Amino acid sequence: MTSLHADEAFLDHYQFTHDPFAARVPGFKFFPAQRKPVLGQLHHLARYSQLLLVVTGPLGSGKTLLRQALVASTNKQAVQSVVVSAQGATDPASLLRQVAQALQIQQADPRAILAQVGQLALTGQEVYLLVDDAEQLSEAALVALLTLAAGNGEGRPHVFLFAEPEVIERLEVLAAGEERFHAIELQPYSEDETREYLAQRLDGAAQGIELISDEQITEIHEQSGGWPGSINEVARETLITAMLASRGKAKPGGAGFRLPRKHALAVVVVAIGVLAAWLMQGREVSTEPASTVQQVPAAEPQTDPSAPAQESASTGVPAIEFAGNNQPLPLPLVGDAQPVIRQPLAEAAGMSAGEDAEADGGESVINLPPPVPIAPVTPSAPIAQAPVPATVPAPAPAPAPAPAPKAVPVPVPKPTPAPAASSAAAGWYGAQADGRFTLQILGTRAERSAQAFVSEHGSEYRYFRKQHQGQPLYVVTYGSFASRDAAQAALRGLPAKVQAGKPWPRTFGSIKQEIAQSR
Repeated sequence: MTSLHADEAFLDHYQFTHDPFAARVPGFKFFPAQRKPVLGQLHHLARYSQLLLVVTGPLGSGKTLLRQALVASTNKQAVQSVVVSAQGATDPASLLRQVAQALQIQQADPRAILAQVGQLALTGQEVYLLVDDAEQLSEAALVALLTLAAGNGEGRPHVFLFAEPEVIERLEVLAAGEERFHAIELQPYSEDETREYLAQRLDGAAQGIELISDEQITEIHEQSGGWPGSINEVARETLITAMLASRGKAKPGGAGFRLPRKHALAVVVVAIGVLAAWLMQGREVSTEPASTVQQVPAAEPQTDPSAPAQESASTGVPAIEFAGNNQPLPLPLVGDAQPVIRQPLAEAAGMSAGEDAEADGGESVINLPPPVPIAPVTPSAPIAQAPVPATVPAPAPAPAPAPAPKAVPVPVPKPTPAPAASSAAAGWYGAQADGRFTLQILGTRAERSAQAFVSEHGSEYRYFRKQHQGQPLYVVTYGSFASRDAAQAALRGLPAKVQAGKPWPRTFGSIKQEIAQSR
């Protein structure tokens, strides 16, 4: 399924308005609850930290979407955001030139840039420098960014790098043991978040999550690892496989792939026109003398959907053009009047049209090759069933019932007192300093589950109540730590069963915000 022809068949089969799993769908935004604390942490560190900030995650993990959210959530009057893509600026000269142009200065060197940042600070405006695809930067470019992040007496911008995890080792070498940067590692989606992500993708294409079964959602989550870019690829292949299987069952022994509806209708129209012309020729031939009769062969019906029918001067049959042979087919989208380019496979995580233009230099038109015919798929042979016996042996007679034993009174155990309610726990969270860290263990819709977990594992575990998609969610945490590193060290000492849920450190400040919003 790699041609435009096959992509149209995929959209036609599921009645999609556009490919729901394309890499860049205009207007699509999905920001799960687990990313909101990361966004709050970035704002907090930008305000109070003097270090370069690094956000890491594999390809397709949603780093660019987080960068967009960071820019969108800043105060535009107090912050000037400079966004640079390392794809076009891997060396320090190109990188600094882009920063200088954004700040409207002539000299593209660190000292001139810091001086301009200092001038903007006098007017009450800070500078955020955000670099996408930072793993592609050269060593010299990373050194230049570390220099800018450190600042001088004139000014200091807030530098954010969004990169794959490999950049951390390179920065550690350049830092030479000094504390010059702070790294934040993104976490994959949970299975529930994967379901919500798929539902929002399908809803944007005028369909619902019922297209994918619970078993398929679990398989998609496991195969993708919970990363949105991989979720797109696996989900699309899952639906294509299901489409081919259903067509194979509908036409046993035949081809498992059929023409799109509009192409099949066009072929029928051509055939009717040719037949009508042939009949009209037959009448004219029968009325003329034999000496003047000329045999004109009837035109064969056009069956290749990729080639338009040619107009025949002798028959008068009009030419029929097939829409969408060599150009993208415009489809209705909500919020954006841009033509949709149907790419065969989804690429990275969903990004908006503005982001696409930003990364590709503003160009939004993609030339696609003509359709390639798809090889037929032979349906699998039916599974043989075991023969059913004609007669069923009669069941053996039941033995006589034994006399019922005398009832013995069983002592009823006293119920174990439940831990403190979430309202009381909120007081404990409120007593913690905003900058301290805790480990988030799990979230559950049932308060009993959170209470049972806390009772089983000890007093260091507590839980609080928050709102998630209009419903209460009970979040279990572990401990209180002075720093992120201390929380990470404690994480490694947790039981294996608890570590299997992938706990992650977060600040008490972000928890207090969620508790306040749920009241």
